[in-house]
Parts: sequence; structure tokens; C-alpha cells
Amino acid sequence: MSSIERAILALRDGRFVLVHDEAGREDEIDLVVAAEKVTPRHIATLRKVAGGLICLAVGNEIAAKLGLVFMQDMLQNLSKINPIFNRLAAGIAPYGDKPSFSISVNHRSTRTGITDIDRAETIIKMADVCKKINSSGVEYFSNNFRSPGHVPILIASEKLLLGRTGHTELSIHLMNVAGLAPAVTICEMLDSKTFKALSIYKAVKFASKNNIPLLESSQIRNYVCQNVH
Repeated sequence: MSSIERAILALRDGRFVLVHDEAGREDEIDLVVAAEKVTPRHIATLRKVAGGLICLAVGNEIAAKLGLVFMQDMLQNLSKINPIFNRLAAGIAPYGDKPSFSISVNHRSTRTGITDIDRAETIIKMADVCKKINSSGVEYFSNNFRSPGHVPILIASEKLLLGRTGHTELSIHLMNVAGLAPAVTICEMLDSKTFKALSIYKAVKFASKNNIPLLESSQIRNYVCQNVH
């Protein structure tokens, strides 16, 4: 069984997958789990083991139907009110990409929004929105979420891997090939000893020890090419 096939089975089973973008980009490893499978235990693991920013990535088509836009675009529009916003939104990330951040949300049933239970609730309900996007999803989203919140939303590129090869796009593509809702919870793996991103060397050891599939960006891109009909 290939690494991609192992990853697909893991995601369908509600287990974690590790995704490394590439050395020439962020050179970071994200711990990834399907949004529709998220539990408070997943959030606790992301918080304690990964340690980065816990985000929810959604497909571009989902964002479009919900009317979500990139935070960078929002700030540029606000520059009419305050020119500083234009400076804050100017340019691209050091690794060459436009940030995929949009708004942050809490589900209205949550209290503070930050606890493991609250964030899991927000994420699982957002996964429901994605699954029902062509029926009741849009209305449910507008009536049952509030912003700002404690779950940052990331929007995948419209062309997915043809437009950008960040963790957002790589993870959403994995959801697509796994037949899951295009919504995925991701969090960067950090190293509390070096105070930097976890190295690929340590990530390989972590993956082996915990029986977690680890995928390289190139593996995911190659799988796309091999399975285009």
C-alpha cells in the first residue's frame, strides 16, 4: 500500500496525517485531520503535540458560496478608511505566496470558543456546512456562526494545486481524493527545543513512532498527475 493510500484510509478513519510542503517553500510539517471527524481529543493533540495555529481550511468553492474572502483583500478594501491597512496587506509571504487566511469564527453554541470542546464544535459544524453547501449550508452558516472567533478559516486556491502548493491546498486535495468534505483541520508542528518548525528528520521519527502517514508535497502532486483521467 502506498503512502497516499495509507493517508486516505487514515483520514477516512478520523486519524492524523502529516504533510510536508517542501524545503523551498515553508519547509514545515502540518498535522492534518478531516474536519468532519474532529473531536475535542483531536484539538487537544493538535494543541499539545503540534503546537502551531489550529486552522480550518476549506475548498475555494465552499468559500465562494459562503461569500468568504481573503483577509488580505479585506484589509486592502479597508485602506479607504485607514491607509495603514494597505501597507499591512501589501506584498506576499517570504516564501512567495499570498496568505490563505480569511475570517475566524465560533459556532454560536460555544461559550468562549477557545476550549478543546468549543473549537471541535465549531469545526464539526463547519464541516456540516460544507457537506450541505448546496442545500441549507449557507443559511445555517449565517444564522449559527459569529466572527471574530477562535477558529481561523483558510481558503484554498481556486485552481487548488495548480494555483498554490501550500498546506491548505495539499490538505484539501487529500480530502477530495478521500471522498470527504472539503474541510480540513491543520496545525503546524513546532519544536520546543529549537523554537523553530519541526525538522523533517524529527517528523519522520515522530511519524514512525506514532504510525502516522507522512506525505511530501511531491507525492501528492504526483498522485494528482497519475490519477487525472
